[in-house]
Amino acid sequence: SLQPQYFGEGIAVVGDKIVQLTWQSHVGFVYDKTGFGLLQEFEYPTQGWGLTYDGKRLIMSDGTSNLYFLDPVTFQRVGQVAVHDTGPVTELNELEYINGTVYANIWREEKIAVINPQNGQVTAWIDLTGIQDLKNQDPNNVLNGIAYDAIGDRLFVTGKMWPRIFEIKLIPSA
Repeated sequence: SLQPQYFGEGIAVVGDKIVQLTWQSHVGFVYDKTGFGLLQEFEYPTQGWGLTYDGKRLIMSDGTSNLYFLDPVTFQRVGQVAVHDTGPVTELNELEYINGTVYANIWREEKIAVINPQNGQVTAWIDLTGIQDLKNQDPNNVLNGIAYDAIGDRLFVTGKMWPRIFEIKLIPSA
């Protein structure tokens, strides 16, 4: 478990390691995937919101419209892209890399942006309006989890303090 001064955020699996960000502490942690032992700490200059891995680089969000690309060994920034649709898309949160694209939930909204990581263009939106009854709930209990099962080609979503994980099937809009 994390020390109390840290608020854990994005996690990505890189080979036999798990990489974790912290929200405002500018410190990340690397753990052994099998025993969860702490292997390394690293620093980064922004907040840590979301993290995913494309097989070559870590991709990180910090709540702005930027995606940052990090070397998975040194954790140094090796690039970045501004995410946009008709304008900047801010509050990028949880990330998942799926078949060449980055899926990012937008904090406090019931939608996920599908992003081309080469140029930052949003290529599609996933509307999850009504997936979870948010009436009379803590306003912080927002959509905040995306996971992809590549073997079964299944997409899962959940949120902070949600009692369920939802498997969703994407259907192209008419």
